[in-house]
Amino acid sequence: MDSPEPTNTTQERLLGDLRLVIENAEELLKNTDQYNGPQHQSARSKLVSALNAATEELARFEDAQLDRMIEATRAANKRCNDQSGEARLLRAFE
Repeated sequence: MDSPEPTNTTQERLLGDLRLVIENAEELLKNTDQYNGPQHQSARSKLVSALNAATEELARFEDAQLDRMIEATRAANKRCNDQSGEARLLRAFE
C-alpha cells in the first residue's frame, strides 16, 4: 500500500524542523571554533559538509514549495476567471 502524500502542514513542519537543525548546527560550529584537535577538526569538517548539503536541500524544497503555490494560484485565477491584477493578487492570499 502506498503511503499518503504529505500534507502541507507536515511539509511546513518538516521544513521548519530542517531550518532549526541548520541554525543549531551553525551555532555549534561557531561555539566550537576553539577546539583544534584532529578529531574535532574532522568532526567539524563533516558537520560543515552535512550543513551545506542540508542548506542546499532546504533551498530546493522551498523553491519547489513556492513553485507549487504559484501554480495553484494561477490555476485558481483561471478557474475563477480573475481578470484584474487586484483579483489575482487577492486570490494568492486565500
